[in-house]
Amino acid sequence: MSEKNNDVYAQARSQRRFSERIVTALPGFKGYNEKDLRRESDKLVRNHLVLELSRVKNDVRSIFQKVVDRRCLDVLSDMDRLTAKIERLTEKINHASYGYRGFFDVVKIKEENLDNMMAFDNKLVDYVSALLVVVGDFKAQLVAGDYSNLQGKIQIVTDKLEEFESVFDKREEVIMGVIQ
Repeated sequence: MSEKNNDVYAQARSQRRFSERIVTALPGFKGYNEKDLRRESDKLVRNHLVLELSRVKNDVRSIFQKVVDRRCLDVLSDMDRLTAKIERLTEKINHASYGYRGFFDVVKIKEENLDNMMAFDNKLVDYVSALLVVVGDFKAQLVAGDYSNLQGKIQIVTDKLEEFESVFDKREEVIMGVIQ
């Protein structure tokens, strides 16, 4: 797990203002405030994921442009599908549930499930970092003028992206407490 994002919740908790600390001492309000703080911390981590995926998307677009400039027509449709997958996954993460359930909802989200969700999202940072490395290697290869095995490189990036999405798709189960 990434040390930088390891404990966003604890960091956010320590930065509360004095007035916020007083209000959380009120009976019944503390639990509500803690859940809200967990959700906000999770949103920060997911925003980081979206930013990192935007970097991946920009690098893939740069690769796509180099492939087009070199007239490697046999891989254009694969590059187009890869770009579309990245955009779809970025939007999926950006609009993912943050664990909120209304007071009268049948299914309630427990605090420990919110903690598990935050830990899960922190693990996702490692997946997106690995994706950035693979895409960076691919881009460096093209910058160096090596256009060999484009199909294989595209497949490696696609596999990493699909692995990342597969793990991300388990997130809802973590929120509900089905898996940890």
